[in-house]
Amino acid sequence: MSLSGLRTIADRLASRSAAFIGWRRYGLAALLGVAAALALPPFHVLPLLWVAFPVLLWQIEGCATKRQAFALGWSFGFGFLVAGLYWIANALTVDTARFWWLLPLAAAGLPALLALFTAFAVLAVHMLRLRGLALALGFALFWLVAEYLRGHILTGFPWNLLGYVWAPSAAMLQLAALTGIYGLSLVTVLAACLPAVRSRGAVAAAVALLVLVWGGGAVRLAGAPAVDDPALRVEGVLLRLVQANIPQREKWAGLNPRDHLIRHLELSARPAPGARPTHVLWPETAIAYLLSEDIQAREVVGRVAPDGGAVLTGAIRVERAPSGAAGEPPRYWNSLHAIGPGGLIQATYDKAHLVPFGEYVPLRDIFGFLPAVATSLDFQRGPGPRSLQVPGLPPVSPLICYEAIFPGAVADPDNRPGWLLNVTNDGWYGYSTGPFQHFQIARLRAVEEGLPLVRVANTGISGVVDPYGRVVARLGLEETGFLDAPLPAALAPTPYARWGDAPLAGLALLLAALLGAATLGFGRRSTR
Repeated sequence: MSLSGLRTIADRLASRSAAFIGWRRYGLAALLGVAAALALPPFHVLPLLWVAFPVLLWQIEGCATKRQAFALGWSFGFGFLVAGLYWIANALTVDTARFWWLLPLAAAGLPALLALFTAFAVLAVHMLRLRGLALALGFALFWLVAEYLRGHILTGFPWNLLGYVWAPSAAMLQLAALTGIYGLSLVTVLAACLPAVRSRGAVAAAVALLVLVWGGGAVRLAGAPAVDDPALRVEGVLLRLVQANIPQREKWAGLNPRDHLIRHLELSARPAPGARPTHVLWPETAIAYLLSEDIQAREVVGRVAPDGGAVLTGAIRVERAPSGAAGEPPRYWNSLHAIGPGGLIQATYDKAHLVPFGEYVPLRDIFGFLPAVATSLDFQRGPGPRSLQVPGLPPVSPLICYEAIFPGAVADPDNRPGWLLNVTNDGWYGYSTGPFQHFQIARLRAVEEGLPLVRVANTGISGVVDPYGRVVARLGLEETGFLDAPLPAALAPTPYARWGDAPLAGLALLLAALLGAATLGFGRRSTR
């Protein structure tokens, strides 16, 4: 088909999309949001972005009122987030008898709330009366603002940012070393929106933008050592990642905790196919023992700690009120311990970024009737990112569960670690898209920081990622076993690690300048 034929089809589609009214307009927008979500992990159907965003922009041009624009943006965001976050409701099915009434809130309530960010982005471009190229530029800019605010307001939830669609391409991910994931999202949305202009120049610009990002990433990777190059390894360190694959329903039930401890010990002690591991890594709350006060359990764990090394394991830490302080409940932390031979706790990290309504109830005076899913009492907050000193290892920055999803908040800037350790338990979400998304999201922190990331998950996905975001080794979802892998060496701090969001702000200002120029140009044409 000729370019003129494609242009005719696009013109007709634009006219029909803009003419939709009532429930058809908002139903189509919701479907477009679902289509955009299919570009995210684990599906990566990227061509759908070049359907979803152009049609959405044509729909915006057909909105006559602010209310219509707001509802349109909310509908798109709701479809996008329901399709991307449905798996959160799986956590409630672990104890359906207790949490069944919360299922609609988790499946639809959270997406409905988060969709407000998209609604305001669409409302903003509508109020500015943007058209053509200015609309594409403006929408990309306000989408960036919406994503950034969603990732920071009320503790933030930066899950499924659009930049994660490029997880299959290590070259595309390298832009995150400069701008972070938000910059990659901006480029992605802009490239997806430009074809809505329906001109050869706009399509060529979209292609050129993606080729530029890919080319820059390819050049960076061409200068990197190969994944298996000894020069990219920390000498004398061999990690054993233990994935016991314990279903969440069984984790805390009856006599199972003893069996689960035995399973972890057996996998940790199994003879190595090559060199013996120097350190053993277990996932978040790996076993149902309070290791901070259970000396016997610690001694048992210490038996599988290699000489000169340690077992690094997630665990619940407890502090009880001193004697005489009657009525004061114990305090709990979601923690990580490094346990050496003999059961000695060598280092401890307490999780700082807790999951709202999962590990604590925010604004308890108002929402006290809602339970925290993972605990009957609120967990306490830790002090924030820190670098732990563990014998035989470079300094490590632990990240418990979804602490790994927050760009720029995974390492102590005043005491840079040598690697990132993400311990998690995605068993709450079963075999769903959630664990696949979580692995790819955590992987981007390695690219941003120039630090290797090791991820240990109860049911998977566990793996080792080098500082370029390349997966060195991996255990799949719901696999039982262990993985012996060397620890990749860290790079020098990336621009993102040094300057944070400053390069992103520069990119946004450049886009704002282009938007201003495009708006003035459109204004001049419209007055002729």
